[in-house]
Amino acid sequence: MGCFASTPKDSGGNRRRPGSIGEVSVYVPGLRIPKPVDFSQSLGDHLSKNIVERLSALRTRIVVMASQEGPTITRTKKKSATQHGGSTLADLQQALEDYLPVLLGLVKDGCHLQYKVQFVWVNQEDDAEETAMSNAWYEVLSVLHLMATLSLSQANLLLLPRTSADGYQPKVSEESRRASVDIFLKAAGYLDCAVRHVLPQLPAELRRNLPVDLAEGVLRALCLQALGQGVDIQLGMAIDSTKATLAVKRRLACEMVKYWQQAQDNITNLPLGNGWGEKHRHFVKWKYVEAKAAAYYYHGMILDEGNTEKSHGMAVAALQAADEYFKESKKLCEAFNAAPPLSRNAPLWGTMKYLSEKIPKDTSNKVRINRDLYSYERIMETAPTLPDFALALKPDEYQLPQVDASWRTENVNGIQTAPNHIKV
Repeated sequence: MGCFASTPKDSGGNRRRPGSIGEVSVYVPGLRIPKPVDFSQSLGDHLSKNIVERLSALRTRIVVMASQEGPTITRTKKKSATQHGGSTLADLQQALEDYLPVLLGLVKDGCHLQYKVQFVWVNQEDDAEETAMSNAWYEVLSVLHLMATLSLSQANLLLLPRTSADGYQPKVSEESRRASVDIFLKAAGYLDCAVRHVLPQLPAELRRNLPVDLAEGVLRALCLQALGQGVDIQLGMAIDSTKATLAVKRRLACEMVKYWQQAQDNITNLPLGNGWGEKHRHFVKWKYVEAKAAAYYYHGMILDEGNTEKSHGMAVAALQAADEYFKESKKLCEAFNAAPPLSRNAPLWGTMKYLSEKIPKDTSNKVRINRDLYSYERIMETAPTLPDFALALKPDEYQLPQVDASWRTENVNGIQTAPNHIKV
């Protein structure tokens, strides 16, 4: 139930896109911006003035903040101060968390009020500039997507190298790296909840007409991307650790490949053809190939520890594959940065800084050393199969919050509501 409407991209000017977003370590989708809603007109005859005013005030706060900061919040700048002394990201995130428990009162126990309000959001990846739906679950889905987007933006800021106090090369502190993993898991938790608990609440017709920004494949891909980048950080910390073995590093690299492969599979057939959508597709492809370069490198180094002619041949093949994937990843990175909105590479650090030096060097050495022992024909034509490991990193188990206490004494068409959790 609930009607919907999509506005073509050439019918208005609500969708503001930056020409450039600066340095990028994490793909952050363009922020979907909510448009104002008149709750009093839709709900005034069904709810108390107190609830209507709370919904209006909480959502208006989000509309104002997102409209003012949305076009610039994905740009890579240091946290901007606000009049409240916090950061724009943190304040907007808090506004969404304050709004959600009150909003959920509209959908509690299948309440008919969920169909009374038409919610409108400006899209970023979809051809349609904006999408309106008269279903409060669409609003819940949009809120969770925005919460995840803000988390990814926060992780991106943490993972941009800063000039160190000693004046040497820019670096990302271990504290920032560890904090970013927690944030990636939080973002993945919001998206996982959206896919498993919110999308099923929408009728099939509305699900088919969701903007591509909120398509199940995009939500799953963003969740997997967050996990993939979390593993990338773990791999970087393993590289820096004297205790981490080659086997540990190979396992992490192979897990990273699976996350990015699954992310790519989820968006392969989606119409991500303009602006942010095309940039999203480029990012996933780039990171997938980059992950394969890392996995084949560590697989090759372990194979090279074997004492047989076959293992040495397989090691050479794996390292050659790593080198080819590394070269391809650099081209894909350039394609990503060139796609609008324009972006640029952050200074190399972590996993890829290390591998950008090691892959070409070790591949060249192994091929040269083994050239006299093994003819080109003896080296495997294709790279050896990567080992298959179970994925260890999981999203946080985020659950929708309990309905706000202000709904406890609310009369909806003469029926007093009772406090409980949303049934999903």
